[in-house]
Amino acid sequence: MNRRESLRAIGLGTITAATLLEACKPNNNKLAEDTTDKTTTSADPTRLPNEIERDKKLNAEKFFNDHEMATITILADIIIPKDARSGSASDAKVPDFIEFIVKDKPYNQTPMRGGLRWLDLQCLNRYDKTFADITSAQQMEMVNEIAWPKKAKPEMQQGVSFFNRMRDLTATGFFTIKMGIEDLGYVGNTPNKWEGVPADVLKQYGMEGV
Repeated sequence: MNRRESLRAIGLGTITAATLLEACKPNNNKLAEDTTDKTTTSADPTRLPNEIERDKKLNAEKFFNDHEMATITILADIIIPKDARSGSASDAKVPDFIEFIVKDKPYNQTPMRGGLRWLDLQCLNRYDKTFADITSAQQMEMVNEIAWPKKAKPEMQQGVSFFNRMRDLTATGFFTIKMGIEDLGYVGNTPNKWEGVPADVLKQYGMEGV
């Protein structure tokens, strides 16, 4: 299954337009590339000094532990795997973006940490190992039970809610940086050279030689 098929299968379309639009605002702190020290310490005329200092403070803090970050990385790469078109979510530093976001927007902290613990408990009950330690096939088996909201069993609803949030954060982090924008094939406004009205259009309106 290629990237686009896998994204469609796990419901990338559930990402809200508001989520992506908010992430794309010019001064938004949520851009994945802004989570590095290089970005927050550079002279950026679009950012106020207090914004830069706030980012420095957030980057100096650590919310997720190493085990949680390992789980987030695996999940992010399941959601957006590497393919011939571009890199994976982890190649785009999406896990770092998610770490930054939960500090920038603290209301994500409890749902994310709670969801990661729920996932580990499910895997411990089934496989006697945490999600990060089970096989790839077992990981996909677990993900398939929470990636399809309409098909999920009632007892999986907490996992569905967590995975929806994880998917939204992953896609937002990936598709608001250069790699993700290039993956979409988005060009935007580009300069061109005006060479006048095309000859066939002039002929159509009887304006040749005007």
